[in-house]
Amino acid sequence: MCLYVDDMLIFGSCIDIVSKTKLFLESKFEMKDMGETNVILGVKVIRKGDSILLSQEQQTEKLLRKFRYYYFKLVNTSYDAKSKLKKNREKSISQSQYAQIIGSLLHLMSFSILDISYAVSRLSRYTQCPS
Repeated sequence: MCLYVDDMLIFGSCIDIVSKTKLFLESKFEMKDMGETNVILGVKVIRKGDSILLSQEQQTEKLLRKFRYYYFKLVNTSYDAKSKLKKNREKSISQSQYAQIIGSLLHLMSFSILDISYAVSRLSRYTQCPS
Protein backbone atom coordinates (compact mmCIF):
# COMPACT_ATOMS: atom_id res chain seq x y z
CA MET A 1 0.00 0.00 0.00
CA CYS A 2 1.32 3.44 -0.93
CA LEU A 3 -0.17 6.43 0.83
CA TYR A 4 0.58 10.09 0.22
CA VAL A 5 -1.69 12.72 1.79
CA ASP A 6 -5.03 11.83 0.15
CA ASP A 7 -3.80 9.49 -2.59
CA MET A 8 -3.59 5.76 -1.94
CA LEU A 9 -2.52 2.85 -4.08
CA ILE A 10 -3.22 -0.70 -2.93
CA PHE A 11 -1.64 -3.53 -4.86
CA GLY A 12 -0.78 -7.14 -4.29
CA SER A 13 -0.46 -10.57 -5.83
CA CYS A 14 -3.76 -11.79 -4.32
CA ILE A 15 -6.94 -9.92 -5.31
CA ASP A 16 -8.78 -11.38 -2.29
CA ILE A 17 -6.35 -9.74 0.15
CA VAL A 18 -6.49 -6.45 -1.79
CA SER A 19 -10.33 -6.53 -1.63
CA LYS A 20 -10.33 -7.28 2.11
CA THR A 21 -7.87 -4.45 2.72
CA LYS A 22 -10.09 -2.02 0.81
CA LEU A 23 -13.18 -3.16 2.74
CA PHE A 24 -11.39 -2.70 6.05
CA LEU A 25 -10.17 0.79 5.15
CA GLU A 26 -13.62 1.79 3.83
CA SER A 27 -15.12 0.78 7.21
CA LYS A 28 -12.71 3.18 8.98
CA PHE A 29 -12.38 6.06 6.53
CA GLU A 30 -14.40 7.82 3.87
CA MET A 31 -12.93 6.58 0.61
CA LYS A 32 -13.64 6.61 -3.09
CA ASP A 33 -12.39 3.68 -5.19
CA MET A 34 -11.10 5.07 -8.48
CA GLY A 35 -10.40 1.62 -9.93
CA GLU A 36 -7.13 0.61 -11.50
CA THR A 37 -4.64 3.44 -11.70
CA ASN A 38 -2.76 4.71 -14.70
CA VAL A 39 -0.86 7.48 -12.90
CA ILE A 40 -0.08 8.20 -9.25
CA LEU A 41 1.96 11.18 -8.05
CA GLY A 42 3.30 11.79 -11.56
CA VAL A 43 4.41 8.17 -11.97
CA LYS A 44 2.81 6.29 -14.86
CA VAL A 45 1.81 2.70 -14.08
CA ILE A 46 2.14 0.32 -17.03
CA ARG A 47 0.89 -3.27 -16.86
CA LYS A 48 2.64 -5.83 -19.06
CA GLY A 49 1.48 -9.38 -18.41
CA ASP A 50 2.34 -10.21 -14.82
CA SER A 51 4.68 -7.22 -14.51
CA ILE A 52 4.07 -3.65 -13.44
CA LEU A 53 6.39 -0.98 -14.81
CA LEU A 54 6.73 2.51 -13.37
CA SER A 55 7.65 5.37 -15.69
CA GLN A 56 8.37 9.04 -15.14
CA GLU A 57 8.91 9.77 -18.81
CA GLN A 58 6.20 12.46 -18.96
CA GLN A 59 7.46 14.09 -15.74
CA THR A 60 11.03 14.04 -17.05
CA GLU A 61 10.02 15.57 -20.39
CA LYS A 62 8.05 18.26 -18.55
CA LEU A 63 11.11 19.20 -16.48
CA LEU A 64 13.41 19.20 -19.50
CA ARG A 65 11.04 21.55 -21.31
CA LYS A 66 10.59 23.77 -18.24
CA PHE A 67 14.34 24.31 -17.87
CA ARG A 68 14.92 24.44 -21.65
CA TYR A 69 17.06 21.29 -21.87
CA TYR A 70 14.65 19.22 -23.94
CA TYR A 71 16.55 19.45 -27.22
CA PHE A 72 19.97 18.56 -25.83
CA LYS A 73 21.65 15.41 -27.12
CA LEU A 74 20.86 12.38 -24.95
CA VAL A 75 23.61 10.04 -23.83
CA ASN A 76 23.22 6.52 -22.55
CA THR A 77 26.20 6.41 -20.19
CA SER A 78 26.46 6.70 -16.46
CA TYR A 79 28.47 9.43 -14.75
CA ASP A 80 32.22 8.83 -14.61
CA ALA A 81 33.21 9.23 -10.95
CA LYS A 82 36.80 10.02 -11.99
CA SER A 83 35.84 13.06 -14.04
CA LYS A 84 36.75 16.49 -12.70
CA LEU A 85 34.21 19.30 -12.77
CA LYS A 86 35.45 22.58 -14.22
CA LYS A 87 34.39 26.13 -13.45
CA ASN A 88 31.57 27.26 -15.76
CA ARG A 89 32.88 30.01 -18.01
CA GLU A 90 30.06 29.90 -20.55
CA LYS A 91 26.34 30.56 -20.05
CA SER A 92 25.67 31.34 -16.38
CA ILE A 93 22.69 30.11 -14.41
CA SER A 94 21.08 31.75 -11.40
CA GLN A 95 21.42 30.10 -8.01
CA SER A 96 17.64 29.79 -7.65
CA GLN A 97 17.18 28.12 -11.05
CA TYR A 98 20.07 25.73 -10.34
CA ALA A 99 18.47 24.82 -6.99
CA GLN A 100 15.14 24.18 -8.76
CA ILE A 101 16.85 21.88 -11.26
CA ILE A 102 18.67 19.96 -8.51
CA GLY A 103 15.43 19.66 -6.50
CA SER A 104 13.58 18.36 -9.57
CA LEU A 105 16.32 15.80 -10.23
CA LEU A 106 16.23 14.69 -6.58
CA HIS A 107 12.49 14.13 -6.92
CA LEU A 108 12.92 12.02 -10.08
CA MET A 109 15.79 10.14 -8.50
CA SER A 110 13.88 9.25 -5.35
CA PHE A 111 11.00 7.67 -7.29
CA SER A 112 12.48 5.76 -10.16
CA ILE A 113 15.65 7.06 -11.79
CA LEU A 114 18.21 5.73 -9.32
CA ASP A 115 21.09 5.66 -11.80
CA ILE A 116 21.40 9.46 -11.63
CA SER A 117 21.98 9.43 -7.85
CA TYR A 118 25.74 9.88 -7.94
CA ALA A 119 25.67 12.66 -10.54
CA VAL A 120 22.90 14.55 -8.73
CA SER A 121 24.72 14.27 -5.39
CA ARG A 122 27.92 15.65 -6.98
CA LEU A 123 26.06 18.53 -8.63
CA SER A 124 24.00 19.33 -5.52
CA ARG A 125 27.22 20.35 -3.75
CA TYR A 126 27.24 23.51 -5.88
CA THR A 127 23.72 24.74 -5.17
CA GLN A 128 25.05 27.82 -3.36
CA CYS A 129 27.45 28.69 -6.19
CA PRO A 130 26.39 26.96 -9.42
CA SER A 131 29.21 28.32 -11.58
